Amino acid sequence: MDLANGFANGSGNGFGGDVNGSRYLPISEHGLIGDLRTAALVGTNGTIDWYCCPRFDAPSVFASILDADRGGSWELAAEVPARTRQFYFPDTNVLITRFYAADGVAEIQDFMPVVDESRAAARHRLIRRVVCVRGTLPFRARVAPRFGYGTEAHTVHAQAHEAVFTCRSISLALTSTAPLESDGTDVWSHFKLLEGESVVFALDQISDGVRPQACPRAEAQEQFEATVRFWSRWLSRSRYRGRWREMVNRSALTLKLLTYVPTGAIVAAPTTSLPERVGGERNWDYRYVWVRDAAFCVYAMLRLGFTSEAEAFMGFLSERCIAPGAGPAGPLQIMYGIDGRSDLPEVELSHLEGYLGSAPVRVGNAATGQLQLDIYGALIDSVYLYDKWGRPISSDHWDEVGVVVDWLCDNWDQPDEGVWETRGGRKDFVYSRLMCWVAIERAIRMANRRGLPADLPRWQQSRDAIYRKIMREGWSAERGAFVQGLGDDVLDASVLMMPMAKFIAPTDPKWLSTLDALTTELVSDSLVYRYDPGASPDGLRGSEGTFSICSFWYVEALTRAGRLEEARLAFEKMLTYANHVGLYAEEIGRSGEQLGNFPQAFTHLSLISAAFNLDRALG
Repeated sequence: MDLANGFANGSGNGFGGDVNGSRYLPISEHGLIGDLRTAALVGTNGTIDWYCCPRFDAPSVFASILDADRGGSWELAAEVPARTRQFYFPDTNVLITRFYAADGVAEIQDFMPVVDESRAAARHRLIRRVVCVRGTLPFRARVAPRFGYGTEAHTVHAQAHEAVFTCRSISLALTSTAPLESDGTDVWSHFKLLEGESVVFALDQISDGVRPQACPRAEAQEQFEATVRFWSRWLSRSRYRGRWREMVNRSALTLKLLTYVPTGAIVAAPTTSLPERVGGERNWDYRYVWVRDAAFCVYAMLRLGFTSEAEAFMGFLSERCIAPGAGPAGPLQIMYGIDGRSDLPEVELSHLEGYLGSAPVRVGNAATGQLQLDIYGALIDSVYLYDKWGRPISSDHWDEVGVVVDWLCDNWDQPDEGVWETRGGRKDFVYSRLMCWVAIERAIRMANRRGLPADLPRWQQSRDAIYRKIMREGWSAERGAFVQGLGDDVLDASVLMMPMAKFIAPTDPKWLSTLDALTTELVSDSLVYRYDPGASPDGLRGSEGTFSICSFWYVEALTRAGRLEEARLAFEKMLTYANHVGLYAEEIGRSGEQLGNFPQAFTHLSLISAAFNLDRALG
């Protein structure tokens, strides 16, 4: 079966052969910078083509990755032909883009200083420092914001080294050590650097009555050094010392970048509407907190020794999300805003053409109203691990666990939309039942270990009923595998979680048979598809690429089954699909291209887990 038709039918991939190709960098040709409140994508050509201010879910200022003409961008590049290379300053989220030309070499140092939350009045800045390191090189800059996803008009008041962009909802100040010019909409600069010389640009949000503040070279150097220190010190707390330290460290740094420090929220990705198939409609806004994704992030962070991030997320859920008076979807929604808000209306921005013409562009997410029972397993498992590896949970948190588990005992048998958020109607998904089992089983463990009050007979009865239901109706003797839905015969990669969740022994004959069936039908050279949309319609048109979290789950399943040579080869292959700075989107397309929102927390947390467990198995 061929599911890999992500760029079929002439839709193009940005590598040539498409009229839009020269207007859009491939998704993978970007690095990410951020300040734990928002983030920006910087292309290998030196252009910032995605940036929301002042936080992840705010309307965009630069969004040319979603519309090259209307989205807005900040171009910064050599004015002569030059090759470029991009890398991170070691062990940090400071991004360096180097330009190699006939007469010299220069680099752009892009970073966002991380501000101490106690300094409420401190500025949140985006700094771009251009340094000539050899010879001489001419540069150009063009700052062309398009506020409100390109819908809000703005004015510019420019002076020699300062410009203020003002629209209805926000004002941004640009300062530069190079002279600036303006046409009333955009601002640009041309300058030539000799070896050792530099130019600094800084972009700040300002409010009424606040004057722009210049960022002279000495201050830029201080903030560069402070930002490097912050990330290096944070990463030094990691306990991982295994074979794939560089990739694990980069994944950890990426997960930290996706944290919204004011509340402890963790976003699924910093972007919206990057397509799962170019030309398709599977384009979603991921700048929110999925309970599942964030809970899995907590697991990955705890594995590495980062307990404060786990504690902050537990606080986010407890203070803003868990509702004792549960509605039909239970005590939790599947996702929340980064401030804990529950209303995330989905809107299509028809004026934007989408990445490589992949409309629609969406903001908000209508999946908030879905029932996805698996989130409770992810959540309670992360609470269990935090209680075990971090700090013992408080009595209030235990009360919240009890609310969740009591609700699950009454509702685990409902059909739902499932882990993949299908829009084709509710089904009896095996994975949803599996994670309900996880939630109740982990709660029982905590109650027994710590002597906490619980209705254990009721919890145990529900746990055992779920187990029997999966074993009777989630197993297909005809397929020789656990399947997607109770009583059907469709394969689904989500069942790769079964041995990881300790539902079944990784060497159980039924599991080994399932692993073989998944390998035959859903695995393509170590890359794993979620399911076959043709066999299991999900309410959406078109297909998609392989799902990278499933590929890392596959590595872990092989590891636990004792097939270590296969596991290591599959893992090493997956590492070749990372981009030049070690980042992954959500999916991998037919030609190895990154697809979907970028970078994706799901992918990086599963890389950490796979590396950790494969390392341990290899010894």
